Amino acid sequence: MELIQIEKTAAELFALGCLRKVSFGSTKDKSVLRAEAVPVKQADTTVWRITKYMADGKAIHENHGTDEMAAKIIGMLDLFSEFHLHAAEGQLDCRISKKGKILVSDKIKRNVAAKAEEHNRPKQYILDSYECREFLHALGVSDENGKVFERKMAKFRQINKFLEIVRDVYHELPSDGELTVCDLCCGKSYLTFAVYYYLTVMLGRRVKIYGVDRKTDVIEFCDALAKKLRFDGMEFVAGDILNFDMPKKPDMVISLHACDIATDIVLAGACRFGAKVILSTPCCHHEMFSQSKRNSPENLSFIMEHSILRQKFCTAATDALRALRLEAEGYAVDAFELIDPEETPKNVILRCVYKNTHGVRRDKALTKYRAACELLGVELTLDKLLTDAEREEQSGTILTFR
Repeated sequence: MELIQIEKTAAELFALGCLRKVSFGSTKDKSVLRAEAVPVKQADTTVWRITKYMADGKAIHENHGTDEMAAKIIGMLDLFSEFHLHAAEGQLDCRISKKGKILVSDKIKRNVAAKAEEHNRPKQYILDSYECREFLHALGVSDENGKVFERKMAKFRQINKFLEIVRDVYHELPSDGELTVCDLCCGKSYLTFAVYYYLTVMLGRRVKIYGVDRKTDVIEFCDALAKKLRFDGMEFVAGDILNFDMPKKPDMVISLHACDIATDIVLAGACRFGAKVILSTPCCHHEMFSQSKRNSPENLSFIMEHSILRQKFCTAATDALRALRLEAEGYAVDAFELIDPEETPKNVILRCVYKNTHGVRRDKALTKYRAACELLGVELTLDKLLTDAEREEQSGTILTFR
């Protein structure tokens, strides 16, 4: 089937009003993760809203009339190798193979109309608070019926946003077998339970997830809750994350708001463990703040003499340096907002995916890192831990999974 014929078929389906969603897959542009389109009611008309989810965490929206959509989705094949037309009953799938062959499967029932969503409809979250009410209630996020407490809505939104990021990097994880995940500085383990539920219940994967924190009472609570929920793949360990050794190579390491250099310990540990994906939200950047006061160059004094500006500068610079240092370890790193900064100022997440990049690129990142540290007069814990680990690995005194 030729594209012009597919466009004609799509135009007929849009005109019939039986489509409820369009999704696009197999991106050709790494800056765009995925895209979808849904019909939205606006005043007395219906438009189709196309949303492109970008690798930097942004979402780009654009509206199109129903009569424009068939040509638009064909045009989107410049970005994606496949699209799917989801109807009230049935689906049409179109995929272009690597050899350029067009493959189409059309199982749509034409006589069933779909409904457009209201423009101001309630936000749809990955987690259904009713379906997962048991663990949400036990963690104090919702009541026993799954109604999220008003005071915990920010936490619920944060959890769901984190799961969106897990969803976006899911394709980087092994597609079969048991997944191994580690939550370092897990605290009360909101994310640990949510990620476990998402991967096992919603995606149907076998998962072994470790939660590590030095607070014994919190670990005992989480362990008891995991047993109560019969989440058999969860294991909680009380101890210092600096001394924690993974029993096997983790596919993903996560961490939410590990304070100050605890974030560096998390990142260094994840590198040593050989994690394919690292998702970390830093907080409390004290280390550079204290060093910059003593060692910063004169040409930065216009920032450093104002405490609040020095704090903001050090926060951004610390995470930028962490990103560079991880790039030198072979990771592709993106930094973006986790949730609205009005809910918490500690809202930056580092998304790191191991790419085993060429040695020249890694050396260039390390050179840039060293030059920046020299300029700022700082020495960060992450670099010390990674450098020490590399020496110990070469001498055979520590176990690594890389």
